[in-house]
Amino acid sequence: MLAAALAASAASACMVGPDFQGATPPPVSAYTREGLRNPPVTAEDRRNGALGQSFAQGRDVPGEWWRLFRSRALDSLVEEALARNPTLDAAQATLRAARATTEAQRGALFPQVGFGAQSSYNKAPGGDLQSPLNDNSLLYSLVTPQVTVSFAPDVFGGTRRALESQAAQEEGQRWQLEAAYLTLTANVVAAAIQEASLRAQIAATEKVIQAQTDLLNLITKQSNAGQVAGADVVQQTALLAQSQQLLPPLQRALAQQRNLLTALAGRFPSEEVSQTFTLASLHLPRTLPVSLPSRLVEQRPDVKAAEAAVHAASAQVGVAVANRLPQFTISGAIGASATNFAALLNPAASLWTIAGAVAQPLFDGGTLFRRQQAAEETLVAAQAQYRATVIGAYQNVADALRALQSDGRAVAAANAAVSASRQSVELVRKQFGLGAVSSASLLITQSAYLQAVVTQAQAQANQYADTAALFQALGGGWWNRRDVKPARDPKDPAPFL
Repeated sequence: MLAAALAASAASACMVGPDFQGATPPPVSAYTREGLRNPPVTAEDRRNGALGQSFAQGRDVPGEWWRLFRSRALDSLVEEALARNPTLDAAQATLRAARATTEAQRGALFPQVGFGAQSSYNKAPGGDLQSPLNDNSLLYSLVTPQVTVSFAPDVFGGTRRALESQAAQEEGQRWQLEAAYLTLTANVVAAAIQEASLRAQIAATEKVIQAQTDLLNLITKQSNAGQVAGADVVQQTALLAQSQQLLPPLQRALAQQRNLLTALAGRFPSEEVSQTFTLASLHLPRTLPVSLPSRLVEQRPDVKAAEAAVHAASAQVGVAVANRLPQFTISGAIGASATNFAALLNPAASLWTIAGAVAQPLFDGGTLFRRQQAAEETLVAAQAQYRATVIGAYQNVADALRALQSDGRAVAAANAAVSASRQSVELVRKQFGLGAVSSASLLITQSAYLQAVVTQAQAQANQYADTAALFQALGGGWWNRRDVKPARDPKDPAPFL
C-alpha cells in the first residue's frame, strides 16, 4: 500500500525542466517567390515532342508514387528492393531496439521487487572457552529467505524526463525508418532512369557510329576513284575514332548502373536483376501532386526526426535539473531467519525492515551545474539543426519545381536540335556526294548531330529524374503506405521479471 501511494504521489509530482511543444509550420505560403506555376510549354514545344506537366496544388502524394511512371518493371524492382534490401531490415531492427529500450526505461517508475535466499553453515567464536564435550554447540546452520522492495519516488520528474527523452529517441528512429524507405525507393527510381538514359545515349552513339562508318566507306571509295583527297579519308577516320571512344565509357557506366540496381534489390552482382529500363518504357507523369507548404514539415521524415531530436534534448534538460535536487529512496524487506527450513514457519523467525533515505548534493565542483548547462546547449543546437532541416526541405521542393519548370522547354529544344541536325547531316551528305561542299563541313554537321542526340537523351532523363525528385522532396507519401512490415511481437516467458 505504501509503495502504491508513493507511486501515485510521484506520478502527480512536478516535472522540472522545459515542457516540449511540437513545432508549428513556418509562416510560408509558397515554395517559390512567385508562387506555384505550371511548367511553360508552348504549342511549338509540344510539336517538338515536349510533354507538358501541370502541378496540382494541395493534392496528396500517393504512397506508391513510383507507380505513376506506369512501368511494371519499375514496380516489380521497387517491390523486390523493399523486400530484400538489408538497409530496411537494419532500420526496422534499430526501431525495435529503441522501443525495447523505452519499455525498459519505463520500469524505473515502479517499485523493484526481488527475492533472495541464503543458507550457511557457521561456527561461532569462543571454542577455547567451552568444554570439548560441547564443541557441537558452536556449529549451526542459518537459513534466511526474504523479499526486498525498493522504490525511488520521482518527486521532481527526473525519471519521467529520462523516459520522455528515450521515447523521443524511439520516435526519431521511427522517422529514420521512414527516411530509409524513402531513400531506397527514390534511389531505385533514379537508378532506373539513369539506366534508361545511358541506354538511349549508347543507342544514339551506336547509330552515329554506324552512319559515320557508312560515310567513311563512301569517302574511301571516292578517294580510290580520285574524286576526293586522301586527307578527307583521314579526317573521317579520326571523327569515327572519336565517336567510338565515347562508347566504352557509356557501356562501363551502364554496367555499373546495373550493379547498383542489383545491389539496391539486395542481390550480389552475379545475381543481376532481370528488369531493364529504357526511356520508352517509362511514362512521364503529367499531373504532379504538390502538397501545401504548411504540410511539408509534417510529411518530411528528416524534419520529423529532427523534431524528435529536439524533444529528446529538451527532456534531457529536465533530467539534468532533477539530478541537482534531492533524491529520495525507500526500501524494505520481509522474510525469516532460522537454523533449519522447518523453523522458518515459526512466527518468531520472521524479520522485516523499512528504511528511507534522502541524498542532496552539496558540493561537486560544479559538475551537475555544468551538465545542466551542457544539456541546455545541446537543446539549442538541436533547435538550430531543426530549423536548418526545415529550410533544406523547402529548398529541395523549390529546386525540384524550378527544374521541372525548365525541363519541358529543354526537352523541346533538344528534340528540335536533333531534328535540325539530322536534316543538316542528310543535306550536307547529299551535297558532299555531289562535290558541292568539303568534307570539313560534313565533319562539323556530324559532330553537331552526335552532341544533339546525346543531349536529347540527357534532357529527357532529367525530366524524369526531376519528377522523381519532387516526390522525394515532398516526403514520398509514407502516410498513405500499406506495405510496412508489422513490428515483431516479443515472446517473453516471464513478462513481469
